Order: sequence, then C-alpha cells, then structure tokens
Amino acid sequence: MDIKISKTHKSRIGEVDFDNLGFGEFFSDHMVTVDYQGGEWKLARIVPFGTIEILPSVCSLHYGQVVFEGLKAFRIKDGSINLFRPEKYHERYNRSCQRLCIPPLEFGFFISGLKELLLLDKDWIPKKKGTSLYIRPFVFATDSFLGVHVSNTYRFMIITSPVGAYYKEGINPVRLITSGEYARAIKGGLGSTKTPANYASSLLPAEEAQKKGFTQVLWLDGVEKRYIEEVGTMNIMFFIDNELVTPPLEGSILPGVTRDTVIQLAQKWGITVKEEKISIEEVFEATKNGRLQEVFGTGTAAVISPVGWIQHEDEMITVNNGKIGPFSQKLYDEITGIQYGEKPDIFGWCHRI
Repeated sequence: MDIKISKTHKSRIGEVDFDNLGFGEFFSDHMVTVDYQGGEWKLARIVPFGTIEILPSVCSLHYGQVVFEGLKAFRIKDGSINLFRPEKYHERYNRSCQRLCIPPLEFGFFISGLKELLLLDKDWIPKKKGTSLYIRPFVFATDSFLGVHVSNTYRFMIITSPVGAYYKEGINPVRLITSGEYARAIKGGLGSTKTPANYASSLLPAEEAQKKGFTQVLWLDGVEKRYIEEVGTMNIMFFIDNELVTPPLEGSILPGVTRDTVIQLAQKWGITVKEEKISIEEVFEATKNGRLQEVFGTGTAAVISPVGWIQHEDEMITVNNGKIGPFSQKLYDEITGIQYGEKPDIFGWCHRI
C-alpha cells in the first residue's frame, strides 16, 4: 500500500507524564486515514493527529454504521516493538464489518498502515512494564443522507494512545453486580460485534453499578436473565474444581482475543476448558460448597482482571477471600511476559517491528 506521510511540525509528547498514564487520555502525534470510494479503499495517508471535518448529515452519526477495534503494541527491552495478535483483531474487525454492511479491509492493507504509524510514533510507546500503546482502528460511513440504508463511502482510521491500567484497581480484584432488569444483547443482535451500539446499551447500567460501589456489570442473558454472558468491557471466566468454565460464543458475546489467548494457554497447561452455559445460581452454589476457586475477566485493555466480589439481587459472594488467585496470576504473568518479549512466544502471537 502506498501511504502518503505528512509529519507534524511539533510533537506533543512533552505534554504527557509517562509515569502517570491513565487509559485513553492522551493521543500520539499521527493517525492513519484511508477512504473507500468507487468500490475500493484508496487515498491512504498518515497525517498529524487532529480534528476531522464531517457534515452534520453524515449517515454514521444518525444510523450507527460504525465498527472499531482495540489492540496493543509493547516496548521490548532491545528497543523493538511487539504487536500482539494483530491477525486475530483484524479477523474480528472484518466480521464486525460484515454485520454492519461495511466493506472489509485486507490484512496487508491493515498491517502496513499500522506498522508505518508505529514506526513514526515509536517514541510514544511507553517503556515501563504494565504500560503499552493502545491502538484504536475504526471505520465509519461517510455518505450524507437522512434515510436508513447502507452508505457507499467510508473512512478507516487508526489512532493510538499510551496507556496504563484500564481499571483503577489494576491487577487487584474488582467488584461486579448482575444486570438486574437490563439486557445487553440477544442472539441475532449486535452482541458479538464491536460496534458503538453494542456498548451504548451498557452505559446506564454501568453508571448505576458504579454509584453503588461496583466496578462493572456482570451481564446475564437477555431472555431468561439467568445465564452469565460477559462483563461490560471483558469476557468472564470461572475456575471451578480445577477446570476453566466460560460462556460459549453463541452470537450475544464478543469473541475476545484475550479470551482465546487464555483458552489456548490453559489447554497447553493440561487444564480442561469448558465453553458452556453457566447460570448465576450455579456460581453461587459453587461458592457455598467450596468448588469455586477463582473468577476473572479477560480483555485487551485489562489483560486479566480478577473478580473478588459478585452481587446478585440481595446476595453477595466473595471469591478467593477477595484476592487474586494463583491461576489468574499465572495467566497474567504468562500473557504479559509474551507481550513484553520476556517469555517464549511458542504460538507465534507477536509481530516484531
């Protein structure tokens, strides 16, 4: 892909305190932008990060024809860059695009623009363990009309942000509360698609949960309100009787890349993995009879997020005495070790730049 590069005249990197990074608060100097016109992706360019001009009638603002992704790049001790599982994120991006009637993007197109951007803004990749460069590819429809139909033009972009821990708790256990009257997704809807509408429905329940002192919502299925699906920002896993149990991908759950990473590692370690329905009643019962050992979330932003407490209706359980468990810690250490180039990458997950 031919990419026209226009460099910024003045870097903003001096404005960032790399010792106190939040999540998604600062943005690197440049961004990728590619347009879809006349049935093809073209006009690829890297430009200084800044405002973009769109008409107020652009259809994506009104009808939500938008897809986004999120992956990370890591600074290695030798100064090179590890890009973690970009093929898997690109694969999910194209599946989401298919669901939203957005033209797919070839992997070569995707990775070449991303590599150019990372090399140009390599100084923005934090050096401290536990930090990374968060990468946000996204695409939106750009036709100007008011009427519910598919757009003919699109814009694909990539922006990046140096980040620290996603949750303020870091690797310490979080508190979850079940979704109550609210429903996030059902089979056939957008639950498995990384699109803004999939997240908009979770905002009010998440706000209410946080006001009650909880970190996030543990979503139950939208029909029976019994079966566990995922957390608002991550997939969920249960370690019961030395077996790993996680809800199956049946159309209402986002197919997480970290979820897949954990499953492959667990299977390599000889642990039985069960992708099957599990009800909130089963989880509480497993706690009462001592079978539930650990609960943790998996996601690109947090990697592994141990769960210390779950509330359902008027009852709350404490998991592993509110502490991170040995299995969660082992997974976190292994995944981050691979990402930072400290452990062997036997699966070939990392792209070295």
